[in-house]
Amino acid sequence: MNRPFRVVGFGDFLLRLSPPGYLRFAQATGFNCYYTGAEANVCASLAVMGCEAAFVTRVPDNPIGRAALNELRKLGVDVSRAVFGGERLGVLYLEKGASQRPSVCIYDRMNSGVTTARPQDFDWSEILRGAQYFHITGITPGLGGNLPRIAQEACQAAHDAGAEVVCDLNYRSKLWPVAAAAKVLPALVEHADHLIANAWDARNLLGVETGDDPDEACRRLRTRFPRLRTVAMTFRTATSASDNTLTGLVNVDDVSFRSRAYTMHLVDRVGGGDAFAAGLIYGLGNHMKHQEVVDFATAASCLKHAIELDVNLATVPEIMQLVNGNGSGRVQR
Repeated sequence: MNRPFRVVGFGDFLLRLSPPGYLRFAQATGFNCYYTGAEANVCASLAVMGCEAAFVTRVPDNPIGRAALNELRKLGVDVSRAVFGGERLGVLYLEKGASQRPSVCIYDRMNSGVTTARPQDFDWSEILRGAQYFHITGITPGLGGNLPRIAQEACQAAHDAGAEVVCDLNYRSKLWPVAAAAKVLPALVEHADHLIANAWDARNLLGVETGDDPDEACRRLRTRFPRLRTVAMTFRTATSASDNTLTGLVNVDDVSFRSRAYTMHLVDRVGGGDAFAAGLIYGLGNHMKHQEVVDFATAASCLKHAIELDVNLATVPEIMQLVNGNGSGRVQR
């Protein structure tokens, strides 16, 4: 395990502002700040796991933009190819839910560095040199502007560089309506070697007629997008905002491999899907067996739910400990 490989991620990077603890927005007299973004979270998690991870974005050339990049540097992420430009860093306001009260997310991303990016800002052939994997999500083209085109160019450059494309659809209804996403995302998935999506995504975003059966969805997705080698998804049952059950699935050659189900008491829900994506890439890059890949990715996601803020700080030994059945949470002395 711990085979060295390079991953490049591309996407938005945001300032996350949250009231302390479980306060509501209306109760807040101050906000805790952190930095976040789906692809950035994946790269940071992979860096914690010991991989060579690089993140590409566009942030304003001011102290806030530089502070954001420094947070990734602290975790070992290469941000040397990040571009400076734009008026501001986007903002994500997050009110953490508890029990039967759901979390609330509010975006303020207009005119941010990434949303005003231009194709000429990124030299993809140079950025992707030596990369084995390129990670992108459906959030990035959903931000509009030139980003659908930039995402396409990045994926094509990844193929030209010999890198495999990992795409997590990550549909966000507050960014764009289903009809708009359905016009853009199929072209992105055409480039994907590995896809994280579920049966709802297949029907509503990718135009693949399927029922709710995940195995059938995987088969039809692979028929519609023949480049796909892996289709992965998670299944979440929410008893409340505080207690969830999580299971993972990885489908290869129309054969599905499922993880055990984890019952979790949530500390921070945000970033759980990004932790699964990072675990998937780690397993693929280390040539794990298919069952091992889904077990590792789901365990990584499970542990993230017990970690504050957006990045999964669980190490490979900690994830493997949970995979191997030690999930008691007893104090380690």
